[in-house]
Amino acid sequence: NLINLFRKMFELISAINPEDVSTYDNNLFVTIDIDWAHDTILSNTIDILEKKDIKVTWFVTHDTPLLKRLRNNSNFELGIHPNFNFLLQGDFKYGGTDSEVIDHFLKIVPGAKSVRSHSLTQSSRLSSLFSLKGLTHESNMFIPEYSKMDVKPFKHVSGMTICPYIWGDYLDFSLSCNKSNFKETVLLSGLKIFNFHPIHIYLNTDSIEMFESTRNLHYRPQELYKYRNMDLGVRDRFLELLSVEYKKPMGRVSGKYKIEPE
Repeated sequence: NLINLFRKMFELISAINPEDVSTYDNNLFVTIDIDWAHDTILSNTIDILEKKDIKVTWFVTHDTPLLKRLRNNSNFELGIHPNFNFLLQGDFKYGGTDSEVIDHFLKIVPGAKSVRSHSLTQSSRLSSLFSLKGLTHESNMFIPEYSKMDVKPFKHVSGMTICPYIWGDYLDFSLSCNKSNFKETVLLSGLKIFNFHPIHIYLNTDSIEMFESTRNLHYRPQELYKYRNMDLGVRDRFLELLSVEYKKPMGRVSGKYKIEPE
């Protein structure tokens, strides 16, 4: 099992050193953008990762009692996931300047070293601000694994270490790719960062239409669970990457998805 060969090789984003290929070429990096997930949905992802004893970088969007649980696990590191969208639209929800927005999220995760912006908002100015505020690693660039490029981290002029990711759940099902083969992907040379979201792991999302059709239930997890996709989806990708044993999909019943117990 090729995945099992790499299970002990999961590492944290902050461990990446562009000048030392051994810090990334033989490693896999799991990153989770928590994206304001309901605590029940976030807990579901944490449960899986704690069970498998996997190192993970979490990009945090909001304060929740679950951050204490994450901080208490030495396999986990907390980065920030700042949302600049409101500021760009003239809404000062998180701050009136880019610097204030970053400060807002650093108050939730003081001492954070890693950052990925919501919607991948990036610029040289932002990279410089990240560096000035003590952040060291930025993962705001997506270079898909199907591009067949040899992805590597690099130093930005700001001093930030830029860490592109090669697979993202939202992009995978939005583009209807569904061609990911992690048994092949883990053997690629270069940097191998994967990006997941708790909502898509919980729902096992397989299309943007499915995700949007359940949006009104995203903060009602007990009801949302009834609509978990039982065909191939993000949860299956996630479990495949972590080499977790799981049951095969059972198919749909009466137009709805048939549910298996956790």
